[in-house]
Amino acid sequence: MKKQPLQMVVIDLENGRRGVFIGRPLVPDDWSDEDFQVENVWFTDVQQIPEDVTLEQLTDFTMEQVDYLTQTRQ
Repeated sequence: MKKQPLQMVVIDLENGRRGVFIGRPLVPDDWSDEDFQVENVWFTDVQQIPEDVTLEQLTDFTMEQVDYLTQTRQ
């Protein structure tokens, strides 16, 4: 089985709600704090996906959505 890196981003809101986002790594282990700064954070609309989707299908779908949204925002 081919393995791929996975990272979770956990965001806690002041009202007590928590969001967990799973995807390809944003920040590799070998980066230092000086290597990057957050420029922008945005959320897509909620998408309905099949319950039996694989992680590979989910990451591919997500990257397609990000690519599409990135192109339309330019």
